[in-house]
Amino acid sequence: MSARTETRTGLVFGFVAFGMWGLLPLYWHLLSATPAAEVLAHRMVWSLPTAALILLAVRRWAWIRPLLRDPRQLGMAALSALLISANWYLFIWAVSSGLVLEASLGYFINPLITIAIGVLLLRERLRPFQWVAVGVGATSVAVMTFAYGQVPWVALGLSTSFAAYGLLKKKSRLDGLEGFSADALLQFLPALGFLLLLSGRGESTFTAEGPTHALLLAGAGLATALPLILFGAATMRVPLSTIGMMQYLGPATMFLLGLTVFHEEMPPARLAGFLLVWAALLILTFDALRAARRNRVALRAARAQAALEGETALDARAALDDETAHAPGAAPGSEAVPSVRT
Repeated sequence: MSARTETRTGLVFGFVAFGMWGLLPLYWHLLSATPAAEVLAHRMVWSLPTAALILLAVRRWAWIRPLLRDPRQLGMAALSALLISANWYLFIWAVSSGLVLEASLGYFINPLITIAIGVLLLRERLRPFQWVAVGVGATSVAVMTFAYGQVPWVALGLSTSFAAYGLLKKKSRLDGLEGFSADALLQFLPALGFLLLLSGRGESTFTAEGPTHALLLAGAGLATALPLILFGAATMRVPLSTIGMMQYLGPATMFLLGLTVFHEEMPPARLAGFLLVWAALLILTFDALRAARRNRVALRAARAQAALEGETALDARAALDDETAHAPGAAPGSEAVPSVRT
């Protein structure tokens, strides 16, 4: 497969993955008859068999035993599973509570929260445009606080939990499929215990709402795994800078759903907050493209310099060989060995 075809395939995978994430509010809305905690538990329980089938198909089991034998890695995996569980619950609850727009805001400001974590915890240095973007983002949160009359805690909770989850995954040695499988493995037993408790109390909706509802609950695992798999396939085929720009497709789709499907209100103050967030993201995107272009220019210059130095060395060697061949007393075809001065 040619590089152009690989790139085109990666773009398709990426658009489908982020499009599916953006459309997830529609899926969770179909399960509005079920409390968010039960939907979350089903999402966890059905994720494990989904992950197991995928691992069986690709035959990737070798990472499980080293993970279970490493307390530090296992602890990080447990914490990441807890964070993504909190993120999932908050998102499902937001959809069922008519807060799709605020949920989309959370994923819009996620890159800004990730940058803030990098500065505070990893001591990373920001470029001037990144500082400007962070400042604009902080202003947007202040405007949103004024618009809501309270801190937009759903948006901040979603963005903070996902950014912290990303930080743990960055420090982990597990790739996307392995990380998802580790999360599913650690989530399974608590979620199954919760569902059994609901069933024992007669509070489960798994069979009470009909077969279609049961199939939707069981499909939560596939709805979780499929975009993640496509996302992983996309990252293998297209540059991360492209993935970074494509990630805004998800919250943009949620935003449109909130306005057109769920008919949530958009007063001027809230719109101003969204406009500020989008301005911050445009600044980040401009800075990322600018930095990537500068890096490409520097890399081309370094390669050209290395090639020039290589040609100069070859010319010098050729000149030395020619001089040696014509030196008095040199035998035909012989080479003089230059002295080494220490």
